Amino acid sequence: MKRQMSDIKVCVKGGGDIASGVTWRLHHSGFRVFITEIGQPTTVRRGVAFSEAVYNGNTVVEGLEAVLVQQAVDAYAQWEQGKIPVFVDPDCDARHQIRPDVIVDAILAKKNTGTTIRDAPLVIGLGPDFEAGRDVNFVVETNRGHWLGRLLLTGAAEPDTHEPSPVLGITNDRVIRAPADGQWKNKLDIGRPVRKGDLVGSVSGVPVNALIDGILRGMIHPGINVKAGLKIGDIDPRGRKEYCYFMSDKALAIAGGVLEGILIGSHTCLP
Repeated sequence: MKRQMSDIKVCVKGGGDIASGVTWRLHHSGFRVFITEIGQPTTVRRGVAFSEAVYNGNTVVEGLEAVLVQQAVDAYAQWEQGKIPVFVDPDCDARHQIRPDVIVDAILAKKNTGTTIRDAPLVIGLGPDFEAGRDVNFVVETNRGHWLGRLLLTGAAEPDTHEPSPVLGITNDRVIRAPADGQWKNKLDIGRPVRKGDLVGSVSGVPVNALIDGILRGMIHPGINVKAGLKIGDIDPRGRKEYCYFMSDKALAIAGGVLEGILIGSHTCLP
């Protein structure tokens, strides 16, 4: 590499579980990483998501702490302490002050929400609706299967399947969705065993029940106003409580593709 990894600043757009896996792996590889998030993240797998810092001021994922900050100078202070700065910054304005060498769009909105190849010397997009060489420099495949985590130097990732990946053969029934518009109130917490039919919570008084047996692996933050159909929870039929608090194989595979992209881009894109 032309530069030391500790000199390379990386902005990760999004603080969900996949984005957090990317952040965690890049931090442990020596990069200076910061996160930009929206004001009310709707992350489901909050036990492994740095987005929780938006609500709590700080959070820890697998031993790495993220801290909510307000100004660019605060990011440097957190880096010196070995922590991840998190900005409430939907438009990623922090890039103008911090000037990251790399931007990783890990929002996973299934569409490009505004990232361009001109936003930083090296730009990497995760998942559908990014084309390498047009919207971003590189794309990382996010769809489970043979290509998961693969770095694409040309072309685009596979299109959204609109169906959750199977766990023990179960797809849609393991996902909890809002039954109506309104405020989400949880009755049970992440890590709690559930049986089919158990009351998990409610949206504006409409009950939300588990459709399968398992462990509540994820659930959006209580008190958020949601739209009908939004994914608000995740039941893991494997029933392993520790899975709620450790990053998934998917997150780390995608993180590996991002790391590969930065290493390649350090020779071709970074000054």
